[in-house]
Amino acid sequence: MKDTYTIDASGRTLGRVASEAAHVLLGKGHAGFVKNEVVAPKVVITNASKLSIPERRKTKTYVRYTGYPGGLKTTTLAELLVKKGYQEIITKAVTGMIPRNKLRPIRLKLLTITD
Repeated sequence: MKDTYTIDASGRTLGRVASEAAHVLLGKGHAGFVKNEVVAPKVVITNASKLSIPERRKTKTYVRYTGYPGGLKTTTLAELLVKKGYQEIITKAVTGMIPRNKLRPIRLKLLTITD
């Protein structure tokens, strides 16, 4: 089994990179795949700043709720890029593609994103 799986994000779209990373983190391509264990290698995404994001996609909104009345917060992808960078949007995309269970944080620790 490989120790690391490298994905080059230069010139590729966000969804394609995120779905490839999620597929590897879930261990679907591994011969010893088991649903209830983490058998995936570490995933390294390189050249994150060279990701291809069209202008129409930068209007995508991320919505979260604070739990208080009137606490609905919205952020666009363009604002998120300025505040937190490409690492955050790739992490959000991959996080949304991994099942919400106890293994999710363990799998996400195997994800590394570099510029």
